[in-house]
Amino acid sequence: MNRREILKAGVVTGAFAATGVSLNSCASETETVPADSISLEDIPVGGGVFVAEPPIVVTQPSEGEVVAFSSICPHQGCKVNQVLDNQIFCPCHGSIFSALDGSVIVGPATEGLSAVTFVLDGTKVSVG
Repeated sequence: MNRREILKAGVVTGAFAATGVSLNSCASETETVPADSISLEDIPVGGGVFVAEPPIVVTQPSEGEVVAFSSICPHQGCKVNQVLDNQIFCPCHGSIFSALDGSVIVGPATEGLSAVTFVLDGTKVSVG
């Protein structure tokens, strides 16, 4: 690694450190999957996956435990876009929700994310 590559790596690492995001975190951000093709292997433990239509986020708070919520923030209708360390983030106004039950961790949202019914058949998750 030459000096320029080392400096670039330091800047990128520093940028992630400044935002509190780990390079090794289980983050899902705006990556969407079809509602009919989700498997447990698609969902990182402590993270989640997003379904575009209907707008849903499916999380796996612990190994084999699956929960699904509307991905529409009840504050002003923005779509949540990231799941990290069992927290679901809304990019518009900074609300944070629990990936375990959808409850509000940090406002301005005053209501949690709505639970969505799903079917877990072996390792396949069907929503919508």
